[in-house]
Amino acid sequence: MITVSALVTSQSLASSFMLPLEIWMAAGQFVQAKHHLKAPSVRTQIINIDEGDVVLPGGLALQHTASAPLNHDTDIWIIPAMWRNPMKSLRRTAAALSPYLKNAQAHQQMICSVGTASFVLAELGLLDHRAATTHWAYFDLFAQRYPDVRLKRRHLITQSDSLFCVGSVNSIADLMVHLIEQKLGASIAHAIEQQFSPEIRTPFETAAFQDHGSLLHHDELMLEAQAWIEQRSTQAISLNVLATALGISERTLSRRFNQATGLSPLLYHHKRRTEQAKNLLRHSNLAINELAWQLGFHDHTQFSRWFKTQTGMTPSRYRQASRGKLFTHETQQTVAIS
Repeated sequence: MITVSALVTSQSLASSFMLPLEIWMAAGQFVQAKHHLKAPSVRTQIINIDEGDVVLPGGLALQHTASAPLNHDTDIWIIPAMWRNPMKSLRRTAAALSPYLKNAQAHQQMICSVGTASFVLAELGLLDHRAATTHWAYFDLFAQRYPDVRLKRRHLITQSDSLFCVGSVNSIADLMVHLIEQKLGASIAHAIEQQFSPEIRTPFETAAFQDHGSLLHHDELMLEAQAWIEQRSTQAISLNVLATALGISERTLSRRFNQATGLSPLLYHHKRRTEQAKNLLRHSNLAINELAWQLGFHDHTQFSRWFKTQTGMTPSRYRQASRGKLFTHETQQTVAIS
C-alpha cells in the first residue's frame, strides 16, 4: 500500500494539498477498477496538526486529527503552501511540523513542499546545501533568509534525494504524475494525466532541477550511456553500437544501465523520444508528417501508432489538448477608451 499524507495547519492553502491528494485518490481508484494486481493500493489522509477544528483561509473546515505516531507508515508527505506571506506563521508552522518532517527525512520518506512550504523545510535546516525552489514572489526573501540553500529560480520543481520542492500548485500536479509513474507504472500515470488536464501538464523531466550530486546513481559510465542516448533521441539506437563505444558487452550494459536508472536502455530512449515529441507538439506548428520525419519515423502513420502506444493519445489529440489553454477560438474585441 502507498500512503500519501498531507500535514495541514490553519494557514494552509487548501488547493495545494487537495489537488495532489485527489490525484492519488484517482490513481487508487484506477488501480481498483482496472484490477492492476501488481500495483499497490493507495491510501490518502489529511492530518490536521493544529489543536481543535480549524477553518482554512479558503473556507474549508477540518476536524482535529489525533496525532499520528512519528513512525507513521506514510510514503509521501505533502506540505501545503502557507496562505499569503509565509513569514506570518512560519515559526509556529515549522515548530509544529518539525517532528514529522525530521522523522520522515530520517526514514527517507518523500517530502513534497508546495510553494511557500519550502520556507518551512529551510527553516528546519532540511534544505541546507540542497537545491530548492519556492513561489516566485518570495524568491528574494527566501535567498536572503536562507543563504545556504541553493535556490533555483528558473525551475518549477527541484529534487534532492527524497526532498521535492515545487513553485506552484500546477507544478505539484506535474510532480504527482511523475511519482505515480514511478510507484504505479506508466499506464496508470498516463490515465491520470489525461484525467487531470493534460493541457497544463509539464513533464517532470522538463520542469525539474534534479540535484545530481546526491540522487539517482554515481555510475559514470552509465551517465555517458545516458548522454549518448539523449544525443540520438531522434534516431533508432543499437545496443551493440553503444556497448562497443563504452567498451563493455551488451549484457553488462543492460545490467548496469538498469541498476543505475531503473530502466532498460531502449525504454530510456523511448521516454526521451516521447518527451521530445510532446514538446514539439506543444510548441511547434510542424505538421504531423513533418514532425514524424524530424523525430526519425518513416511516416506519420508509424509515428502516430508509436505515440499512442507511449501516451494513450494520438498526436493530433495531444496537440489539441495541450494547446487548449494556450489559444482561444473566441474573437477578442478591443475597446478604445477616449
